[in-house]
Amino acid sequence: MSANRATAPYYFVPGPSRHPITASFGMLLVGAGAAGWVNGAAWAPWVCMAGLVWFLFVLKGWFGDAIVESEGGLYGKRIDVSYRWSMGWFIFSEVMFFSAFFGALFYARAITMPWLGDLNNKILWPDFAAVWPNTGPAGTVEPFQTMGPWPIPTINTALLLMSGVTLTWAHHALLAGKRSQVIQGLVLTVLLGAVFMGFQVYEYMHAYSDLNLKLTSGIYGSTFFLLTGFHGFHVTMGAIMLAVVLVRVMKGHFTPDNHFAFEGAAWYWHFVDVVWLFLYIVVYWL
Repeated sequence: MSANRATAPYYFVPGPSRHPITASFGMLLVGAGAAGWVNGAAWAPWVCMAGLVWFLFVLKGWFGDAIVESEGGLYGKRIDVSYRWSMGWFIFSEVMFFSAFFGALFYARAITMPWLGDLNNKILWPDFAAVWPNTGPAGTVEPFQTMGPWPIPTINTALLLMSGVTLTWAHHALLAGKRSQVIQGLVLTVLLGAVFMGFQVYEYMHAYSDLNLKLTSGIYGSTFFLLTGFHGFHVTMGAIMLAVVLVRVMKGHFTPDNHFAFEGAAWYWHFVDVVWLFLYIVVYWL
């Protein structure tokens, strides 16, 4: 069982840690490898993967230390408030992250295309048609088909909405002290997330092989894969977070009044759900 916060110190301050510098080193390898990868360097994929594995290994130890401190009764109410503010600002930064990509899509469709298609630009781009999706002037982009909302995107929408319901059920069960229901709800949520990702992988295979829709397919292809790809990455991270919470629940962690790790992961998951709803409408329908 989780320790009572009433016995915790006024404000716990951890000692010096190696984790920040070692995590930074891993991210340096990831960044260098990714930069080399997109430029065709043969060594780059291995460096990027090595940096990612290193970073995940560091996170495992870092979060493990935090779990030990929490279960050891070192985290009181003030630490709980600090975590809540930190998670809130983190999710706000994610909102800004996705806003940049949605903004790029809006700018391309609502501002750039009409501007390039007006009379002043007909001399420069006589063959340009200001319609969405666009293949560029004089067909500089290979012909492709767009991805519609049926059936996979709509199925995925139902899966994520259902996962929000199962996660909320698990949260209410935790508040009521019904641990078996918490486990059931979390298992269902993680499974729904995994099925979502499976469908997205199939959707990408279909896009490349059948629709000739690629990351290089003009502004439509780049915004489509950036928005859906980064969202899929966030779904994967959210599922991993919930899986860790599930293991902790099975180990007897958390109480009805002390379970921020569960709440933080749930906030993140619901944020991912909301982003998908905007994405589903803007990318697949409009």
